[in-house]
Parts: sequence; C-alpha cells; structure tokens
Amino acid sequence: MDTTALLQAMGGGNYSEWARNFYPVFNRKGLIIDVRHNRGGNIDSWILEKLMRRPWFYWESRVGEPTWNMQYAFRGHMVALIDERTASDGEAFAEGFRRLGLGQLIGTRTWGGEIWLTSSNVLVDRGIVTAAEFGVYGPEGEWLIEGHGVEPDIEVDNLPHATFNGADAQLEAAVAHLRRLIAQDPRPVPPAPEYPDKSSPDNR
Repeated sequence: MDTTALLQAMGGGNYSEWARNFYPVFNRKGLIIDVRHNRGGNIDSWILEKLMRRPWFYWESRVGEPTWNMQYAFRGHMVALIDERTASDGEAFAEGFRRLGLGQLIGTRTWGGEIWLTSSNVLVDRGIVTAAEFGVYGPEGEWLIEGHGVEPDIEVDNLPHATFNGADAQLEAAVAHLRRLIAQDPRPVPPAPEYPDKSSPDNR
C-alpha cells in the first residue's frame, strides 16, 4: 500500500539511491520520503521535479493495466520525514516539499544551516578558506531555514528509550497519516472508456 524512499544525503550517488528506491514503487498509493539524518549536498531540485510530475492522460493497451503520462508520475499521497539531523540540502528539500504542496512534513525541527558556500576560495598553498556566500529567502521576503531550521507540520519525536528498543514513532506516524489520507481519497486509476465504434456506417 505504501512504501519508503530513503535519502541519506544529496550527492550524485544519492540520486542513484533515489532512483533505486522510487521507480520500482512509483505506482503505490502512499510514499514516505525519509530525509532524517540527511547530510546535504545539492540535488533537491532534481528530486522535487520528479515528485511534481502529474499524470494528464492514460495509455490503455490491449492487455495489462493502464499507464500514464507524465511517465512515472506519482499519483498517490506523500509525506516526508525530517529530524534535528536533517541538514543543508536536506532542509532545502523539506522546505520545497511543503511549499510546492507535495505533502506534509512529519518529525522534529531540522538542523538550521542553509547558507551555502563553495570551495572556490583557493589559497596560494592550495588550502581553502570558506565563508558563508549564499543565503536563501522566500517570495514573501523572509530569510529561510538558517539559524532556525524547518518546522514539521506534524511534530513527532523519537524518544531515546523507545528508539533504543527498536521503535520508530515518526515512521509509525507517517504510515498512519498516509493510511488516513488513502482511505479518504484513494485515487484509483480512472477506468478506460468503452472503445469507440470505428466500423463503416454501411456495415453497422
């Protein structure tokens, strides 16, 4: 019914990780994107653009189930898991996930570091001096994330003792939330209409 796609960081290898996790399950009814403990990187836009795809027509073959354009668009409900160790580009993903209307964030407030830097400040001895270079702000004219983090829509903390014993309250809350959404709005694939009658009028 629902499945989880794990994103541990936001580098090239993690995009491959995303593809391995997402594409086999793109037709599920619910999806949990887990960016807890995400160390950051710079692929948030690549992931978000895949999640923003929407089906707009359906292919009906003579056998099998219908498929849709845009290919691999996720039609079900989504949530994202965040925590205090979601950092940098993981936070950018979380902020974008909510602002783009993809779903709600579940967990705890993120790390709070979103001023980016580059490694272009190379010194004579080939060392590097880094300094904050790029802040981010929203269309409403307010600085985002830096110094505070991204707040969850549904706050759920993983308490130490229960977590030590193998529980994951955040994941359990995400599954329960998705199942409620699926029950309220199941989003089945629309059935194909009757085939049109293309026979010649003289043969009808």
